[in-house]
Amino acid sequence: MQKSFLISNAQLVNEGVQFASDVLIKNGRIDKIARQITCPDANTVVLDAAGKWLLPGMIDDQVHFREPGLTSKGDIHSESRAAVAGGITSFMEMPNTDPLTVTSERLEEKFVIAENSSLANYSFYLGATNDNLEEICKLDPNSACGIKIFMGASTGNMLVDKLQSLHDIFANAPCIVATHCEDNPTIARNLEQATARWGRDIPLQQHPLIRSREACIKSTALATSLARKYGTQLHILHISTLEEANGFSDLPMAEKNITAEACVHFLHFDESDYPRLGNLIKCNPALKTSADRQAIIAALRDGRIDVIATDHAPHTLAEKQDGDYFTAPAGLSLVQWAMPAALELIPNEGFSIEQIVNLTSHKVAQRFAVKERGYIREDYWADLILVDSGNFPQIERDQVLSRCGWSPFEGKSFMHRIASTIVNGNIVWDGQQIIEHHGGQRLQFNR
Repeated sequence: MQKSFLISNAQLVNEGVQFASDVLIKNGRIDKIARQITCPDANTVVLDAAGKWLLPGMIDDQVHFREPGLTSKGDIHSESRAAVAGGITSFMEMPNTDPLTVTSERLEEKFVIAENSSLANYSFYLGATNDNLEEICKLDPNSACGIKIFMGASTGNMLVDKLQSLHDIFANAPCIVATHCEDNPTIARNLEQATARWGRDIPLQQHPLIRSREACIKSTALATSLARKYGTQLHILHISTLEEANGFSDLPMAEKNITAEACVHFLHFDESDYPRLGNLIKCNPALKTSADRQAIIAALRDGRIDVIATDHAPHTLAEKQDGDYFTAPAGLSLVQWAMPAALELIPNEGFSIEQIVNLTSHKVAQRFAVKERGYIREDYWADLILVDSGNFPQIERDQVLSRCGWSPFEGKSFMHRIASTIVNGNIVWDGQQIIEHHGGQRLQFNR
């Protein structure tokens, strides 16, 4: 039986308001929220928040934790440690592992791994292929966060490129479909032209021209047309262009079938950073122009893009530094500074703290119908973070917890830091170090 746990003197931010409050936690759940709560007994652990923001933990709807099969880069244990340090209390992990997560058996194997090793709560996507429609149709919609379709080739080679397969998946998907949208024939033509000019010495600055805006726009248009045709619940991941951002609706989420995600690296980096960071910021889809970055931020502000995630995709530093354009893998290590990076929208872009909480917690829980998480409510699971504000030192490589051992944010200072992370009523990050507690739970859904 867990001890009672009292958070006192917090500035609670939840459901569009903030106010001074205490929060009492019992048996992993929020027992009481009130302006002042008397400590129940001597066995209750008290944490004085000293006026810090108390927020629901971030629910990251897109991560690649590399287990099974690619664990030299990271695994569920190592990357969940980094995630909780970044304010993430729940994650949804992608199927391009080895073996691919494209059957119910493989899906359940990952849940078993996470049950024994994850510090954060977890769910996993079932991956779509050109020929696993039977697996998709038999998926219990409450057993997994969703179905992932790679509509553009990326790490793991799970491309779904047959139009009939796409029609069948969109028509029969029993739950939300999350898509990586890039048109592969367009990319192939662009790569062929670049190779004819540069051979193997293609400059990285060509990456957003090879993985071009046209490739993204065309694929996103196909996905949205299929979702409209079949009434599919569609969630388009890592939006990278102005045109895509401007094409989504600003209706309330409850009125949308089609939603979109922005990732933290698209809020902080653009093509001007390629000369400085090189392959460290190579990702698919590619980082594009400053105008695209600003359009994504504007779409987050007015509700056309609905959630913020990371697309955390660790690769070793050697892989990043030693490869040429063809061999250097795409993906960034991002979870450890996920919430501080999102919170930079407050000083830099005029967002409110209430907006950030909505984009990182409330709307993710709403979109995926996550049960009893994503809000600070009595009887909900106690997935919480305390956030401190100030002038903090630059991020150094020796602070990185992800197994890959590097971060694109090295040398950067953020205005906020995670002072504590609480998962199911247990402190797993105290602002300085991980407190090992493999108490993450399988996410449940109300579908």
